Amino acid sequence: MSKVSVVILNFNGEKLLQQFLPSVVEHTQHASIIVADNGSTDQSIAILQSDFPSVKIIQLDKNYGFCGGYNLALQKINTPYYVLLNSDIEVTPGWLEPIINLLDNQPDIAAVQPKILSFHAKDQFEYAGAGGGFIDALGYPFCRGRIFNYTEKDQGQYNDTREVFWASGACLAIRSDIYHTLGGLDETFFAHMEEIDLCWKIHRMGKKVYYCGESTVFHVGAGTLARTNPRKTYYNFRNGLSLIYKHLPSNQLWYKLPFRIMLDLIAALKFILEGHARDGIAVLKALIDFLKLLKSTHQQRKWIKSRYPFSTQNVFNGLIIVDYYLLGKKVIDVKSPK
Repeated sequence: MSKVSVVILNFNGEKLLQQFLPSVVEHTQHASIIVADNGSTDQSIAILQSDFPSVKIIQLDKNYGFCGGYNLALQKINTPYYVLLNSDIEVTPGWLEPIINLLDNQPDIAAVQPKILSFHAKDQFEYAGAGGGFIDALGYPFCRGRIFNYTEKDQGQYNDTREVFWASGACLAIRSDIYHTLGGLDETFFAHMEEIDLCWKIHRMGKKVYYCGESTVFHVGAGTLARTNPRKTYYNFRNGLSLIYKHLPSNQLWYKLPFRIMLDLIAALKFILEGHARDGIAVLKALIDFLKLLKSTHQQRKWIKSRYPFSTQNVFNGLIIVDYYLLGKKVIDVKSPK
């Protein structure tokens, strides 16, 4: 039996399955390929059964979201390694082997992502993960190869293999025992930034997250929600506040959280003044809902703290909004840890 399960979460994605699953089947050796269906009402199941007989199917009774869907599906899979793979990703020959070799040979590595390029512009890094993820001192996420909405051209500058802060949920290889020990993906996030939360917990337990530039995949991106969708804005701002509340030590949280909230309010005003009122309202709703959920988020903070110490290892010490918006930096040099 294979030690790797490549698990694709699907919801009414029959067209994506028809377009991208063939590359996964063709280029994925020595691994089980599983589609976890989140209660689709289209022809996804029929297409899988007729066109992809080698692919296993896990049928869930309804749409549990990205986090809930994966958590339920992975409870039914018993292999040492999982690879969470978006349904809108085209993989390349030999994509899986370098990732699994890292996990096999370095027990302190818990999770790995490949180089993620854009499917529509294959010489360009893709928004969701690019060359490996980081967060800054206020918890704003960015990637090598992508800062905010600016993406770099791939010129081999991130062909390395190195430690990062977070690995993209678009293509995330992770040890199954660690996934379950940490409780999987936080379902209160529903979608967006849940992988950053999981990776921060990995750091807190003393394990590492890696980027593997020897492996390449191409990602369509924004398959669930467009980057300009106010619902995506809502989840990113709400979950961003929850993220730092759960993980920052108290001697940083007391001043960083109010500062972050102030910056989010400025962002809401900026959206409104630029004619994106729905995004501005989404930011305000995100703040209100974060405060409504503060009691349950605090319980999560206590649960994590009781098991794993606070850790800000590999956090970028600068402020990405200053570097990008005030200093005009489009590329940030994040030093590899010694």
